[in-house]
Amino acid sequence: MDQDERIRRFEALVAEEPDNDIAIFSLAGEYNKVGRYADAAATYQKAIDVNPNLSKAYQLAGAALMADQRADDAAEMLDRGYRVAAERGDLMPRNAMGDLLEKLGRPIPEIATKPTAATATSGSFMCQVTKKPGTEMAKPPFRGPIGAWIQGRASQETFDAFIALGTKIINELKLDLSRDEDDAVYDYAMRMYLGLTDEVYAELLGGAAPPQPSPEYRGVIDQILGRQGDLEQFQGKLSDQV
Repeated sequence: MDQDERIRRFEALVAEEPDNDIAIFSLAGEYNKVGRYADAAATYQKAIDVNPNLSKAYQLAGAALMADQRADDAAEMLDRGYRVAAERGDLMPRNAMGDLLEKLGRPIPEIATKPTAATATSGSFMCQVTKKPGTEMAKPPFRGPIGAWIQGRASQETFDAFIALGTKIINELKLDLSRDEDDAVYDYAMRMYLGLTDEVYAELLGGAAPPQPSPEYRGVIDQILGRQGDLEQFQGKLSDQV
């Protein structure tokens, strides 16, 4: 299926289901792929109108506005999105929007952190993924520098949460991890969930680039993570997008 056909199909789906934030988000992504940045930004805004908690949509809308040379609109969108993501605990979109605001030379919103008794506990392990205290892993989840990096940054609770989500992703997308291309999808989801950027990956592995899934799979994984892994709302239709 070529790009124009994918756009037509998503446009038809959105016209048929105007409250389907998944379809709207996907249509925006298709516009973005072909450089229709103004249309992408406007469509991400429609997804936000339907689901104001869709933090990934703010990030991608801001990026599309930047690509469309609308710096002030992008900054306003990213400021709003940063606050939403911070309130919801959506770490990856929040950090990404902070990076984009810095590129624009705009201030990152100051978000008050609510103190907790657990945070003040002496000797507690602070998870760098969630910014919350948790249990330090007894050993790395994998051999090598990637496993050591994860052990040093992610709590056992955070890694267990990804494993549970990863199982849902495998089932929803019908992945066969014995196939390199499917394994790349799962690996990408783990890296995005834990905040392991391509740059850090390359540093850890002596310049090696991480395996990358196809753009369609990346878009689907971004949707899943943007909705905090709530796959039930996708109604089993995710695999239709790839």
